[in-house]
Amino acid sequence: QVQLVESGGGLVQPGGSLRLSCAASGSIFSINVMGWYRQAPGKQRELVARITGGGITNFADSVKGRFTISRDNAKNTVYLQMNSLKPEDTAVYYCNADVSVGTGFVRVEYWGQGTQVTVSS
Repeated sequence: QVQLVESGGGLVQPGGSLRLSCAASGSIFSINVMGWYRQAPGKQRELVARITGGGITNFADSVKGRFTISRDNAKNTVYLQMNSLKPEDTAVYYCNADVSVGTGFVRVEYWGQGTQVTVSS
């Protein structure tokens, strides 16, 4: 079993910044892709950003130029730096990881419990 623990959410004013962290632990052989998704009230969950083990990234158009994603492979941790936050960024943010577990022959997708980000004055 693998656990994803998120931290860093909260309330911030428009134009402000937040940094989310997600640490994976458990029976991990390797982590392939790590990413962040978000879900606002009444909307579907959407991809925000993701990063491969080799550092290749992709972002939702709505956050390009404002958010960056990075990972520390030694710590099995992914970060989302969010700058120039807007009210429309308000959502629950979920960490996601594609993990090769045990001896590495099985890949499983895991989700964190979610962390609330609220952008409001």
